[in-house]
Amino acid sequence: MRSERVPTVSRTRYIAQAGIIAAVYGGLTWLTLAFGGIFAWGPVQFRVSEAATVLALFTPAAVPGLTVGSIVANLLNPSAVWPISLLDVVLGSLGTLLGAVWTWRLRSRPALALLGPVVTNSLIVAAYLPILLRAVGLSAVPGLGLSLNGAWLPLYGLFVVTIAAGEAVVVYGLGLPLALALRRSGIAERMGGVQEDVWH
Repeated sequence: MRSERVPTVSRTRYIAQAGIIAAVYGGLTWLTLAFGGIFAWGPVQFRVSEAATVLALFTPAAVPGLTVGSIVANLLNPSAVWPISLLDVVLGSLGTLLGAVWTWRLRSRPALALLGPVVTNSLIVAAYLPILLRAVGLSAVPGLGLSLNGAWLPLYGLFVVTIAAGEAVVVYGLGLPLALALRRSGIAERMGGVQEDVWH
């Protein structure tokens, strides 16, 4: 049975990594929210920042880093409608936290680990997205015409699928190649990352 080396980092390095990851994730999220239009926060979301969730494969500092980045970006969301947008600050950041923990704990199986952000964000964000969409003045799901005033369960089911699809495109389409590039370049190892043989 193959044993996995558990990455260790000093306290200073951990804090520095978490801060850098928070800044990268938060900044990319904010840019997406500011300039991404409906695809930044609607039923189908393509947030480039979600590619950074793969950093949880390499360092435990990604867990607080991604979470803090999510909190800050959601607080500064230029399209936020307060106080309803606190749902996104609290619950959206919870989805990021749980997804990062999932990724870190399953890091020895990268393809499965990266499902973390896809699953947690789709299940959590879909629950409150109808409320946010109504708060910005929408009465129907953009592009589908489905009433946002209808039963919650069908809307929830639809949004789980659409959010998961958008998240998967970013995490696997952008994030996985990024993770592979970080591993090949040796950056992942310098972060305190997992052994290369777990990527076979």
